[in-house]
Amino acid sequence: MSTADLRARVRALSLEQKVRLLTGADFWSLHPEPAAGLRRVVVSDGPVGVRGEAFDERSTSANTPSPTSLAASWDVELAHRVGRLLAAEARRKGVDVLLAPTVNLHRTPYGGRHFECFSEDPLLTGEIGAAYVRGVQSGGVAATVKHFVANDSETDRMTVDARVDERALRELYLAPFEHIVREAGPWLVMAAYNRVNGTTMTEHAMIEEVLRGEWGFDGVVISDWFATRSTDESGSGGLDLAMPGPESPWGQQLVDAVRDGRVAESKVDDKVLNLLRLADRVCALDGAEPPAVDAERPEVVLRHAAAAGFVLARNDDDLLPLNTAEARRVAVLGPNAAAARTLGGGSASVFPPYTVSPLDGLRAKLGGDVEVVHARGVRSTELLAPASPELVTDPEAGEPGLAVRFLDADRAPIGTEHRNSGKLIWMGSFGPDVPVEAVGFVEVRGVLRATEAGAHRIGVAGAGHFTLAVDDRPLIDGVLELPGGPDPIEAMVRPPHRTAEVQLSAGQEVEVVLTHRVEADAIGTTFTLGLENPALPEEDELAHAVELAASADVAVLVLGTSDESESEGFDRDTLALPGRQDELVRRVIAANPRTVVVVNSGAPVLLPWAQEVPAVLLSWFPGQEFGNALADVLTGDAEPGGRLPVTWPAAEGEPLPSPLPEAGALDYAESIHIGHRAFERSGIEPAFWFGHGLGYTTWAYQGAEVPTAIATGEDLTARVRVRNSGLRPGREVVQVYLSREGEVERPAHWLAGFAAVDAEPGEEAEVAVRVPARAFQHHQDGAWRTETGSFTIHIGRSLADLPIEAEVKVTE
Repeated sequence: MSTADLRARVRALSLEQKVRLLTGADFWSLHPEPAAGLRRVVVSDGPVGVRGEAFDERSTSANTPSPTSLAASWDVELAHRVGRLLAAEARRKGVDVLLAPTVNLHRTPYGGRHFECFSEDPLLTGEIGAAYVRGVQSGGVAATVKHFVANDSETDRMTVDARVDERALRELYLAPFEHIVREAGPWLVMAAYNRVNGTTMTEHAMIEEVLRGEWGFDGVVISDWFATRSTDESGSGGLDLAMPGPESPWGQQLVDAVRDGRVAESKVDDKVLNLLRLADRVCALDGAEPPAVDAERPEVVLRHAAAAGFVLARNDDDLLPLNTAEARRVAVLGPNAAAARTLGGGSASVFPPYTVSPLDGLRAKLGGDVEVVHARGVRSTELLAPASPELVTDPEAGEPGLAVRFLDADRAPIGTEHRNSGKLIWMGSFGPDVPVEAVGFVEVRGVLRATEAGAHRIGVAGAGHFTLAVDDRPLIDGVLELPGGPDPIEAMVRPPHRTAEVQLSAGQEVEVVLTHRVEADAIGTTFTLGLENPALPEEDELAHAVELAASADVAVLVLGTSDESESEGFDRDTLALPGRQDELVRRVIAANPRTVVVVNSGAPVLLPWAQEVPAVLLSWFPGQEFGNALADVLTGDAEPGGRLPVTWPAAEGEPLPSPLPEAGALDYAESIHIGHRAFERSGIEPAFWFGHGLGYTTWAYQGAEVPTAIATGEDLTARVRVRNSGLRPGREVVQVYLSREGEVERPAHWLAGFAAVDAEPGEEAEVAVRVPARAFQHHQDGAWRTETGSFTIHIGRSLADLPIEAEVKVTE
């Protein structure tokens, strides 16, 4: 639809009608406006699925690999396929706008939301992010690139002032946004909570001067939820949409500001025009039908995508792939073996229709010819697992699950639900027939039937007042409090908790009742009824795991983190694995040297035993097909295709930046030196370098054709010849880095281009790697500049393995 037609629709609206469109109708939708031909528009969180309007296990969503996993594939075509799958999911759920991808950088692995971002490198982030956006928008669903900008940690994230020098801002933190805007044309960009150099991002001049002015962005700038904090300043700036609604600093306040001349009505018109342009793009005007999305089967895409992101960090004596013909007994051990971790915490979480654990995946793959034994060994989490239908029955419906009642302030019932999980979240609504303001209490009931005798652990996690009773016997009654002044989302992602034990005999049935008093001013209501069967003391569990490892031909040890330690809302205070997992590794290795360690975390963790283990496989949070993909890779049916998108540190501290602000400010003192740049600058050796990943074959770099000179502003193409020198077909990611000695301060190396190639054993192939002109530039005195003279081109398979060098001279 033409801009002229859209402007005519804007002119047809009164000021009040226009301003009404600029704040959400509720938590997840925008107002319809019949006078403009506009229907209701629905937004949803991402990026690892499309949750929809309900944070609810009854509304399942395909769970894709985490962004760190997707970036580890270094595969732009795969990112496009995943984006297209998400578009199909969005259409299935009636969603028009996906609030993804997150393209903030891995400034530090201590960042709590690290798993939700692609990489430490702006080029890799931009390339994968652009492909993701193109995939989503090819299905007529809007992608939202977030969080603009320097929203790279979680501590005090709503108020922190990120103090970033101009060069770092342009060359690192703005760079992926610029690449995606120019190359993929996203339909929305989200303004972050934080301030940058003193100004909150929802009011920042960069929205109009850089995003719109320099880069030509013509979409909607949406606020992060509750990030709009002013009327006049944000109303006069480049922000278009304040979320959520219906309350915000806009509304009648913005109408008054326009009437009083503090905000120009033309600014309001521009914002409404951008919204109508978005509506046109997602087919929300005049009853338009969205395009059909011919997406692949989710399980096929997700299984392939998970394996493509697995990084084989170490493989001594070619332990992998496993020789299953010689294995008769495999021990699958560790806290993440039977309870796969596929999600970090916070708004990026979804409820998948199923999750294949490593244990289930290996049992299915190995079949009846191989005995698969299992032990958890140690715990990796503090919170109890949510009550599940396998453990409790809804006393009202008489079926597996829980009964939920919404009660008013006098405890009179006003609504009911049947739920399949003890993890309960309501954001802005308790359902269509339950008025939010009427709910005083939420009551959850379930009948527990003990399948074995012993101490059953029952508890609650959440903020506020709770009572928990078993057969009318009170176990917990009191207020669980968050620390003072936390991010509100912390009640969901890292809640206070309390646990009790109940001794039950096998077959005994008891009724469990949890009641929560709803706070009138709460943003949402979220809590968990936890329930676990009796377990061995941890020392006995650990000993049992070691015993099984010793009895097996090979041990597969699945360790990692969970949403308790990696989440929106807080930063990590350590990179160490939770609990006694390091001890478990060392004791299992001592019992069975043929051990594969699978590290199931969304971000780097410390691996102090890495050089003692023959095989280390980094799996990230790989989505719902985790177990199947892992079985494919361990048995050699698929190659671990990943290369590290982030440098993996060997120890805490230097040269890793802190995510913790001081006096409200976070100083990016490292400037352009983050990730591998910081390690090279400091001379500290990491555990694994950026770009590292082994695969199941070997590669010989035969040579490269590189121009000896290029003109300023000209792209360069390096033609690289590689040969698969191993015995298996494989995929190689050819990486090109630049370096230069000169007057301008630079990193020791920086990524300038990459491309993948597939080859059969013994086959030679040529791959063309484009190096954009921007790779030769630096930002200085408000402009992009090219330093003429010689640059060194380094070509290889990771930052630590660059066998080919060439010189190129940049001329005027």
